[in-house]
Amino acid sequence: MMAKSANLYVRIEPEIKEQAEKILSTLGIPASNAINMFYKQIILQRGLPFEVKIPERTPTDISTLGTEGLHVELEKGYVDMKAGRTKDAQNVFADIRKDYGL
Repeated sequence: MMAKSANLYVRIEPEIKEQAEKILSTLGIPASNAINMFYKQIILQRGLPFEVKIPERTPTDISTLGTEGLHVELEKGYVDMKAGRTKDAQNVFADIRKDYGL
């Protein structure tokens, strides 16, 4: 095994760093080990070890819609509701709380 002698200096948003390091600490993984694992996965995958793409659909900002656009979006929601493509709000919020440790 090679000695770890290369340094990596990066700038990152303090809040992102804090949140990630809190999770890594809970897992018992030092940040330097996590970065080393990430780099090894880049090598093994010959690219990023996760998919990077622009989402097909982004949430609609209703504040930018006129009356007609708002009606179109409301109609889409109504059609989804009638077709049974809905989720119970309690379950949605429970999933959010679980996923984000809230």
